[in-house]
Amino acid sequence: MSQQSLAFKIRTALRIAAEHHGPMFPFVMLQRLGLYGYRKYLSPNAFQLAGQSHRYFIHPYILDTERVVEIAVVKDFLQGRPGETLELGNVLQHYYDFPHDVVDKYESGPGVLNEDIIHYAPGKTYDAIVTISTLEHVGWDEQPRDPDKLPRAIARLKSLLKPSGEMIATMPLGYNPHLDELIRAGRTGFPEMRYLKRTSSNNEWREANLDEVAQAKYGTPFNCANAIMIGRVTGDTPAAAPAR
Repeated sequence: MSQQSLAFKIRTALRIAAEHHGPMFPFVMLQRLGLYGYRKYLSPNAFQLAGQSHRYFIHPYILDTERVVEIAVVKDFLQGRPGETLELGNVLQHYYDFPHDVVDKYESGPGVLNEDIIHYAPGKTYDAIVTISTLEHVGWDEQPRDPDKLPRAIARLKSLLKPSGEMIATMPLGYNPHLDELIRAGRTGFPEMRYLKRTSSNNEWREANLDEVAQAKYGTPFNCANAIMIGRVTGDTPAAAPAR
């Protein structure tokens, strides 16, 4: 990301925040700076998933959301991975820059293709596909609602993988009841399904089993997601039962 584009994003974020918070803006900024310092230097800096340690992704925009673990996991997944990458949902370019294709039906941005993933036909396949807290909106936050669209979207993404390619997807539990049911039934289409559970108001997370997160609520007791599912699939790997 260039210094010019970073400065523009910072100015835009500050302007929007000032408009939103009004006279309370200076106090909100002080609170956020304090929280950032605590999360960056004083709180635990890593969490475990599938036997691997990941550093929390600490960024002023996402201090109190599931992005601290989602982006950490996806960045480590992409680290050093060769070939072409597709991202469904325009998330990563807000935080770091790397060459990849981005499909997002609604959000505009540099290089973002505003297409429905169901109909996306790039004429090529990908070495890696990533999607961060996007699939739960497919068929749910659309009119008319279509519960069957989510499995079709996942199947479409899998069809865009090279035989040796890999996909990783993060999705919150407790937001879309149709997705929650697919997760509980092991019918998401991901051979590997793992779970992270938020454990504190300081936004710390730990790996959990399905029974621990199956009834998780979105937005309670903590802000945004309180549990997420991380699904992985290799292009030539058949579906299997979820990890518990």
